[in-house]
Amino acid sequence: MDVTLALEVLSALSHETRLWVFRLLIQAGPEGLSAGEIAESLGTRQNTMSSHLRILTAAGLIGNRREGRSIIYCANYDAVGQLVLFLMEDCCAGNPAVCSPVAAALAAHA
Repeated sequence: MDVTLALEVLSALSHETRLWVFRLLIQAGPEGLSAGEIAESLGTRQNTMSSHLRILTAAGLIGNRREGRSIIYCANYDAVGQLVLFLMEDCCAGNPAVCSPVAAALAAHA
């Protein structure tokens, strides 16, 4: 991941509603959720939600697929992994002991 893409991804997540949408989709797993389900879960109007979903999709953080009349959104776990690696790649001047707690916390939540 280059700096430009990292900034686009971080910018997409820098809005409270979009951050909650992203977290909700991470929790939903690969099955994802429809735009209506997302809006209802977060108490947001559907037309406003569409705008947020469009921004997250453009940043590559989420993807979508059509199921009948619904569009199902799901998190792009590969993009999340790339962002974490980008943020951590030069971690602690190569001292793995400093980064170990982060790695352990990630492993515990897997």
